[in-house]
Amino acid sequence: MGRKLPPFAAVRAFEATARHMSVKSAADELCLTPSAVSHQIKALEGFLDTQLFERSGNRIALTLTGEAYAGKLTHLLDAFLEETDAVRDAPRTLRVLSTPGFAARWLVPRLPGLDFGRDIRLRVSNGAPSLDFATNDADVVIQWSDRPTPGLRVEPLMASGRYPVISPVLRERENVRTPEDLLRLTLFYDETDDAWAEWFAEAGLAGVDLPRGPTFPNCELATTMVEQHQGVSLAYDAVVRGTIASGRLERLFDVTTMPMSIYAIATPEAHADDALVVAFREWLRAEAEAEGVVPERLPHAAE
Repeated sequence: MGRKLPPFAAVRAFEATARHMSVKSAADELCLTPSAVSHQIKALEGFLDTQLFERSGNRIALTLTGEAYAGKLTHLLDAFLEETDAVRDAPRTLRVLSTPGFAARWLVPRLPGLDFGRDIRLRVSNGAPSLDFATNDADVVIQWSDRPTPGLRVEPLMASGRYPVISPVLRERENVRTPEDLLRLTLFYDETDDAWAEWFAEAGLAGVDLPRGPTFPNCELATTMVEQHQGVSLAYDAVVRGTIASGRLERLFDVTTMPMSIYAIATPEAHADDALVVAFREWLRAEAEAEGVVPERLPHAAE
């Protein structure tokens, strides 16, 4: 059964009157007329079937029941106001969905530099992040490629070429010095957008028989395997710069594939101008611009 609570307006009128011991002062506080306050108090007394005030002309005094009830109501309303203010003033959480590689290699290391970085709730997708904002529990999606999507505002964020990366341990152990040396190592392949043939052609080895190796559904799995000294992957420069700077990976050779647009920021058109979304989008773009990886009319990455 539902709670049988008294009318809240009547409770507020009674509590304010009891606190001020004045119908007029209560009316001023509640922006009501004294007559409306008196009417609300009578309604509460009717609901409770008990008298809360003793009245003598224009003077009022609390009954014993009214005094006890007013004290408890004041305490409850103060606590109610405190909890309400806490919820209203709490920082809003921005829900971000992205690929594992973007999250681990690029976004997470930069979040401490964002004023509201602690208010980011980040989730990663095993495959291409869902763009169905009705079900993906996200405010912003860092999507793979920058293809337009109906109902969404899609803004290109990052462009990059690719080059081979290896762990320092494996490079030293296998004495990797030339592109030909890669042909005797384990190479990791991309399930949806592999570019090893393109890279070898750029390196002057077009048409070579590529060595066998596992195929992964996303580049983050391949990069993690490289860090474990298991082989070589073809990584996007914009994503792995930080890992290379840390010394966990090394870039191989100066050959890079043709740059392409690889990441974009997607938000529903209806919420694209939300202040927090705009602030996050501008911060992402500023970070990308600082590294010189913002795309300028480049080809799309394959989905």
